[in-house]
Amino acid sequence: MEDIKTSLAPAEDTAKKQRGRPFEPGKSGNPNGRPKGSRNKTTLAIEALLEGESEAITRKLLEMAKEGDMTAVRLCLERLLPPRRDRLVAFDLPQIECAADAANASSAVVAACAEGDLTPSEAAQVIDLIARHVRVLEVVEIEARVSALEKERKL
Repeated sequence: MEDIKTSLAPAEDTAKKQRGRPFEPGKSGNPNGRPKGSRNKTTLAIEALLEGESEAITRKLLEMAKEGDMTAVRLCLERLLPPRRDRLVAFDLPQIECAADAANASSAVVAACAEGDLTPSEAAQVIDLIARHVRVLEVVEIEARVSALEKERKL
């Protein structure tokens, strides 16, 4: 009976299982990597299928959207008219020549936001831009002062 139990036991795995990283650091199975500019085979196949058909597909999509197909409407909006990430904003902003001018510029941004010319997030981005510009102006001013002090000391 014991002989049967031992024969039913799983056979011992003689091959060591590879664990961890299969390649030495700095060396891979493909040392050159994928060539730059190479394209996915699936993408190339789909583009070949659509070759010359994109205009007809777009027309059909627009027709379906006009008929009220909401999926087609969504596709039109997502693909044909993608959301803009940023937009140009036009409003009066006083020139910032020194750090003290930043207060007037910030007031102009808040006023533009209050009037509806800028959204609150756009106003925050413009004020952040003003703050960064002021830091640059301060560094330039400090550098000029240090240079002047060094010249005085040499004389």
